[in-house]
Amino acid sequence: MKAAALVLSAAFVLAAATPAHAQLGALGKIKKGADEASKAKKSYDEIHFSEAEERQLGENVSARLRMRFGVVQDHELTKYVTLVGTVVAQQSTRPALNWTFIVLDTDGVNAYAAPGGFVHITRGLLGLIKNEAELAGVLGHEVTHVADKHTIRAIQKSKGMDIGTDYATSNASWTKEQLAKLGDKLFQHIFEGQWSQADENDADRGGVRDANKAGYAPNGIATALEKLDERNAGQSSHNGWFASHPDTKDRIAHVNKQIAEEKLTSKALVAARYKQHVAFDAKPLSEITAVDAGASGLASGSKKEDDKNPPKQDTKKGGIGSITKGTTQAQSGQQTASAGARGVGKDTYAKGGGNPSLVAVRVTPEEITAFKKGIA
Repeated sequence: MKAAALVLSAAFVLAAATPAHAQLGALGKIKKGADEASKAKKSYDEIHFSEAEERQLGENVSARLRMRFGVVQDHELTKYVTLVGTVVAQQSTRPALNWTFIVLDTDGVNAYAAPGGFVHITRGLLGLIKNEAELAGVLGHEVTHVADKHTIRAIQKSKGMDIGTDYATSNASWTKEQLAKLGDKLFQHIFEGQWSQADENDADRGGVRDANKAGYAPNGIATALEKLDERNAGQSSHNGWFASHPDTKDRIAHVNKQIAEEKLTSKALVAARYKQHVAFDAKPLSEITAVDAGASGLASGSKKEDDKNPPKQDTKKGGIGSITKGTTQAQSGQQTASAGARGVGKDTYAKGGGNPSLVAVRVTPEEITAFKKGIA
């Protein structure tokens, strides 16, 4: 209504220099435009998801990520990552969410967040980082994407990605078909790692705070980024987790500034326990096997004629409304959502494993309490 008032005020100023017979017609058109803008904003505000719908949407996205990369079939490793992730998620704004942590079976260095509590980290990224504080920082970043509903907000900004218009003007729930369609579109969006810069900065800040509250050194995400920066030295294109948007060095500087300004003082690195569970190193980029970009973007691995070349990144846009326009390649280049712009390098399009089955783990309150005692 404030915007509409400003428009109408400008109209009255203009009216003083306008013939009387034209004034009413001009004002009528302006009012009509203001009413339409107000209606559009109302539709935007009314697009929402229940927790069950958000979870279903995340399940659809996670299934496609697991089909693309496979899942490491290691119960102990998965439980370890789940314990670290759970400790961090308990410090987030949505501690009671049904958090699910998954280790993807690929040498590519990456991580992905999907709505409803799904956090994925690759075997390659686990091998790159070297202590629990770094893992807490990485998982905390992805947890914040979910906890702060960055993907849901992106859907709202895009007015339902062209499938929520009817829903936005009614009280109906999302259908399974709508959620499946959204999941298909969000998969590529998350696979390319195209969050808005505002969301990336928010996820950095939240991850730093949550890791610190859990007892971990808050600069874990910064030292993980330093390792990534070294890995990508000399690369002509953006590659891997946090490759850009903003620049990695800028991101490290912002994290260190936050730590100083907020006086975050936790110290735990927990390197020895990390080494017990993650005894492998990341493969150098020269040894990473990448697959065709078209196959990477499809859960089935099939190729599309217009998806043979890696998409160009668009780091200027902060929503996913344009995802429904143009060819598959153009869509990929226009999206913006899980980590800035992970880029088009080998880590992004790394080959994955063949088993997409979830590794079911359960951590009890007693196990979490015992685990926390080792954060020192």
